[in-house]
Amino acid sequence: MPMPHRTQMQLIKRRLIGKEGSERVHELRAILQELPGYRNGPYADIRRWVLEQIEETHKRSHAIQRDSIAIRREGVAQMALVGAPNAGKSSLLHAVSHVQIKIGDYAFTTLRPVAALTRIGGVLVQLVEIPGLLSRAAEGRGGGRALLGVLRGADAIVYCADTSGPYDALLDVRNEVALAGIDLPSMLAATKMDEAREGDLATLQAAIPDFPFVGVSIIVDGILVAFKDAVWKLTGLIRVYLSHNKQVDEEPLAMERGSTIIDVAIKVHKDLAANFRGARIWGPSARFDGQLVGRDHLVQDGDSDVTELVLTNSGKAEREAIFQLQSEVRRRTMRGISDQEYTIVLDVLQRMVNNLE
Repeated sequence: MPMPHRTQMQLIKRRLIGKEGSERVHELRAILQELPGYRNGPYADIRRWVLEQIEETHKRSHAIQRDSIAIRREGVAQMALVGAPNAGKSSLLHAVSHVQIKIGDYAFTTLRPVAALTRIGGVLVQLVEIPGLLSRAAEGRGGGRALLGVLRGADAIVYCADTSGPYDALLDVRNEVALAGIDLPSMLAATKMDEAREGDLATLQAAIPDFPFVGVSIIVDGILVAFKDAVWKLTGLIRVYLSHNKQVDEEPLAMERGSTIIDVAIKVHKDLAANFRGARIWGPSARFDGQLVGRDHLVQDGDSDVTELVLTNSGKAEREAIFQLQSEVRRRTMRGISDQEYTIVLDVLQRMVNNLE
């Protein structure tokens, strides 16, 4: 007599944990052979589920062969960590994000892209480790086409190379990226600096002279801070901090370089642009603290560059407009901004209400 069907289902799912592709299909077919041949009832439902799983696994395998590895974008920018096998990418990703990832002193520890978020100056940036690319990756070797497809969707590339060398493998990786037609802003991270010999860094710089360069050691906090600063510069974004009564928000808005005050207002909410005449600025873009600037004033990146939006007047219509914006935000009708930015928007709108009173 067969065991209770719920227990059987639990055992089946346990047997499938960690199995994908042909291994999963083989296990599912073995399970199918072991099941009673009932045509009705709970065990018939289990047989149908197993057959559906076989079909879905075939579809997933086919999708992978067609180069479709998807990484969900998070944060304000996506930066790809790229390099030869065993170049220190996993250790670097773990050091700056504390994501749980398998790390080993041998090649191919990481087999699929791994994404993690790190906070840089109050802003979340996504780092994606691309497994080591091999020669002829653009032709599909080692799943290269799928990995290059992930890389193509990134905003910039951080090439990683062991400071101690050899450097030929990194040159091969760069060649594969070029053959794939991928041209993104790039920098070079010289990893394992704490293990390097005297002169290794200079040798690496001479071998790869055409990229911005930063040395990295995962055991030296100051060096990791310098690495994060270099990554932020590579994003091409700037941070704008909002303030009220000289109280500065801890979490800034991320803006495109060349943004103006009106772009900041639109980032808070698109309808806000019609209800303000400018802003007060503290920081590099101001001639003096609290300077009142117009809507077309260019904002700059920096810890002290602060923006305080100023309304045209304190009429009843403006107050009602702000209340309406608050209601829309709370209903989460806005699209394209993160949860972090939702909090910032609500706070800014409340401050504007306070200014009208």
